[in-house]
Amino acid sequence: MALHRKLDPLLALNPDIVVLSECARPEIVREKCADWAKHFETDAEVVWIGSNKHKGVAVMAFNGYQVKLADCYDPKLRFVAPVEVTGPLEFNLLAVWAMHANDGIRKKAIAGPLRDSLDIHAKFLQAKPSIAAGDFNNNYFWDKPGWAMNFEATVERFTELEMSSAYHVALGEAQGEESIPTHYWRDRKKDGPTYHIDYIFVPKAWEAAMSHFEVGTFEDWCGSKLSDHVPLIVDIKL
Repeated sequence: MALHRKLDPLLALNPDIVVLSECARPEIVREKCADWAKHFETDAEVVWIGSNKHKGVAVMAFNGYQVKLADCYDPKLRFVAPVEVTGPLEFNLLAVWAMHANDGIRKKAIAGPLRDSLDIHAKFLQAKPSIAAGDFNNNYFWDKPGWAMNFEATVERFTELEMSSAYHVALGEAQGEESIPTHYWRDRKKDGPTYHIDYIFVPKAWEAAMSHFEVGTFEDWCGSKLSDHVPLIVDIKL
């Protein structure tokens, strides 16, 4: 939230594509951010979805990239946006903000919109090299025997789609054993409750092309009061 306060630190990362959860509609941010028009001159540089104008999912394009909400977008899959990315590198993108607890999905019989989306958008993800990124709000940590929304099943579905988690490839860690959190929950303290719930899944064929992977630091993002999440950053050199 409050993207107008965070745009400069975000731009300092020199991103090509940004997936941002809990983001207000572009016109709301534009009213509060004097530099918005300088960075986003056309509608082809921002995609936004959501039912609450103050909290949705945004995909932002820079450095010659453009984004378009794909025709297969289904608003019933809340906060999951299939996006076509064109520019220096063309690929499909699934932008995610999985709202498990708030949507009553943390039940054993409900898989949730992300898992449903991986099935519904399988052709979209297989049509081109594809990335899935965002706040998945899940981890092996919460898996229970027999639960449909277990994250292990989500990772297995990504594997079937020949996609892998950039974090786990780059750091060589197992799912559920992440040493670096992405979410400093509740009190936003470094020694408070922390979880690894944000992910970037890339094509397995691109694993060797990941030239850089980084998890943002607590000091830069949470300690400075910008967010309770830190960014994941991956560079692909093909």
